[in-house]
Amino acid sequence: MKTVLTIAGSDSCGGAGIQADLKTISALGAYGMSAITAVTAQNTMGVLNVRELDVDIIRDQINCLYDDIKIDAVKVGMVSSIKIIDVIGECLQKNRAVNIVVDPVMVSKSGYHLLRTEARGELIKVLFTLAEVVTPNLYEAKLLTGDNIEALAQMEQAAMKIHGLGGAKVIIKGGHLAGDAIDVVYDGENFSYLKGKRIETKNTHGTGCTFSSAIAALLARGYQLPEAASLAKEYINCAIEHSFELGRGAGPANHFYSLYQKAGCL
Repeated sequence: MKTVLTIAGSDSCGGAGIQADLKTISALGAYGMSAITAVTAQNTMGVLNVRELDVDIIRDQINCLYDDIKIDAVKVGMVSSIKIIDVIGECLQKNRAVNIVVDPVMVSKSGYHLLRTEARGELIKVLFTLAEVVTPNLYEAKLLTGDNIEALAQMEQAAMKIHGLGGAKVIIKGGHLAGDAIDVVYDGENFSYLKGKRIETKNTHGTGCTFSSAIAALLARGYQLPEAASLAKEYINCAIEHSFELGRGAGPANHFYSLYQKAGCL
């Protein structure tokens, strides 16, 4: 079985972060492992508090896995500080990590800043240069480029700019634009597009984490990026379409919907 390491924050609500990543990786037929960068106190209403882990335990979590296990892909999510970014970069370089997917998690849906402003440049300098692909949403792409993004052509321009920051392939998620949900994929030379119908629901907690970890799982299984991204889009669309109510705020995507359906649990 192929393996995926997710390096990200823990979501006590279970819909995003490490928890969403591990569910996604399992649902897509790979074995998930984790290195936790921070512990969050959050529910469906938003993030209440965050505690970063010490860099020594982050380093040890990553290195001990590579010392023992062949890791086929890596997803990097919430990395809040310069020190944490640097230790992750150190570990990934030391262990010659492959198939690295970086999801530049900056601000939660409830407005809580998960990446310190002063760490934004370090994220680009260290992790974008190691990544196979980076997966910003529209808001994150705006912060990375300084440009307003309100149409497909502007998404394409932003993708080229972000590619120029570190050489990684880029997928800009278009879920916040009006109309159909179209994501722009740029490989450094050509554009392709991931199209999906817009699903009207407030239950989208953790969808960015889920999409990026889906890509990592599929890269681990040997798919090339265009097909991995397309299959990840199908997976997240299904998970959103069958999302469910939980708590009083934004509920989670249904990571195991297809498996539950096959098992007759629905």
